[in-house]
Amino acid sequence: MYPGFSRDIVSFGLVREVTVENGCAKISLALTTGDPKVPSQLKMTVDKTVAAVEGISEVETLITVSRPKAQPQPAAGAGGGGGAGAAQNKIPGVRRTVAIASGKGGVGKSTFAVNLACALDQEFRERGRKNAVGIMDCDLYGPSVPLMIGLNGQPKVDGEMIIPLENFGIRVMSMGFLIDPETPVIWRGPMVAKTISQFTQNVAWGELEIMVIDLPPGTGDAQLSLAQTIALDGAVVVTTPQTAAWNVARRGAMMFEKVNVPILGVAENMSYLENPSNGQRTYLFGRGGGEKTAQALNTQLLGQVPLFEEIREGGDNGIPVVIGSPNGQPAQVFRSIARKLLETFDD
Repeated sequence: MYPGFSRDIVSFGLVREVTVENGCAKISLALTTGDPKVPSQLKMTVDKTVAAVEGISEVETLITVSRPKAQPQPAAGAGGGGGAGAAQNKIPGVRRTVAIASGKGGVGKSTFAVNLACALDQEFRERGRKNAVGIMDCDLYGPSVPLMIGLNGQPKVDGEMIIPLENFGIRVMSMGFLIDPETPVIWRGPMVAKTISQFTQNVAWGELEIMVIDLPPGTGDAQLSLAQTIALDGAVVVTTPQTAAWNVARRGAMMFEKVNVPILGVAENMSYLENPSNGQRTYLFGRGGGEKTAQALNTQLLGQVPLFEEIREGGDNGIPVVIGSPNGQPAQVFRSIARKLLETFDD
């Protein structure tokens, strides 16, 4: 396993060559890290592990180390993530990067990410800044952002740069633009890492105030690759109230702590169903999951998004509720969350 991670060095793509001859195993690794302890720790672990294999009498482990590229660091208090071999890079032209994550699937994370991005855009427009928000859809296996924000087609290419598609003033890049809708994405870790690297460095995002990054559920290749590739300013954890969801969300969020990405807050989705005639609330999935998750992670509860039919309809129709009904109660919930999120960055 890579030091500090529950993921092995093979799936991380660090093993370059392995040869065995006359009982001598020669292993070549290549990694990027600024931590001088990592190469020596890896060498010791590899030597010990391979020496225990039957038939191996000698182990030669060669590790080639590249230092992270020097990049401007985020301002004090802006966070800045890093991980196994993280280069601490910022996306060119993008001031802030926020990952939207969940430990468990089915919590409405992509719907939340799209509406949050639109709410952030409206906040910036009120401040006189247009086209300030982008969405990077890193859910490579099940991209749903294009549907929810009403985009389809393939992006244009200018030289080596991909031009993101745009709708409602939000610039978007997604695997959904690049594959046939009927074709499943069946990729191993290295392909996932390469694609996320291209989304961050080979897309002409332009000048953005904030990038909302929609991650798949869990703590797999996409999450780790993103933390390796760029310096995230933070992550928002999305959960639903029930114990089965917030327990997993809490554990999943701890991955960001391991890679030095600050948790900016927790958003509770599907919090309750409200009767429009009398205001009575029904808690279909229980109560308090968001608060418990925030307490466990020592962070703030950004807000609670009730079950609104308008939110689902907006996602299905490609018009986020924040855009379709900007003055309605669902939109105001997302606007409130957006303001709280921006307050974490305001100096």
